[in-house]
Amino acid sequence: MLDRIAQLRQILDGSRYTVALCGSGMLEEGGLEGLKKQDRAYYIEEKYGCAVEEMYTSAFYNTRPEQFFDFYKNEILGRIPRETATAGALADIERAGKLQCIIDTNVYEQMERGGCTNVINLHGSIYQNQCPRCKRMYPMSYIVESKRVPLCETCNVPIRPLVSLTGEMVDSRNMTRTTQEIAQADVLLLLGTTLGSEVFKQYVKYFSGRYLVVIHKEGHYTDRGADLVILDYPMNVLPLLHYEEKTGETGE
Repeated sequence: MLDRIAQLRQILDGSRYTVALCGSGMLEEGGLEGLKKQDRAYYIEEKYGCAVEEMYTSAFYNTRPEQFFDFYKNEILGRIPRETATAGALADIERAGKLQCIIDTNVYEQMERGGCTNVINLHGSIYQNQCPRCKRMYPMSYIVESKRVPLCETCNVPIRPLVSLTGEMVDSRNMTRTTQEIAQADVLLLLGTTLGSEVFKQYVKYFSGRYLVVIHKEGHYTDRGADLVILDYPMNVLPLLHYEEKTGETGE
């Protein structure tokens, strides 16, 4: 492990532009089982009488808003993953000038909560909620504290969480920024995900840089396409790079 940590440090130190992709494994290291995991999906269907694939959709939000928000408030807003050492370590690497962009497919702003600044939340954020009619923004607390369906105080229509629901197109601006960032990357870090990710594989094809690094708890046959693979949670790996010490030494 230490040899691979040293190799990763060398790769990052020599990079002119590094981009990190954060996948669903980041939720798991924060203590949250993904919606698609078999046990959780079964539990949700037993509890609500509908499958996740049916409820976490714009059609369900539009036609059955009360049931949608019952599910959304309990299963999405009520189960926010804890902050782990990954976000803080990435913030240290960012401050050291060795990480230029983070692309996160999760909706919990784990990276921002840990101090990272240049983050693209590819699938939106639970902290952003908007009236679809007047475009007024509402905080997450307004959604949580609403007794039933959270309604716009001006328009009296259901507020729309600005997250990409199942089957929806990702915001085109986020897609464009993501492809642009990956295209100019010298080093691409895949954290809590693999090269076989359904979400990321369409973006990784834009990478033409020097080093592709995978840090994920579980191995995958697509790992052979990476230059460096470390099989562990990112929270157990990234702090070992000790970029905070370098920052302190240089007075940054």
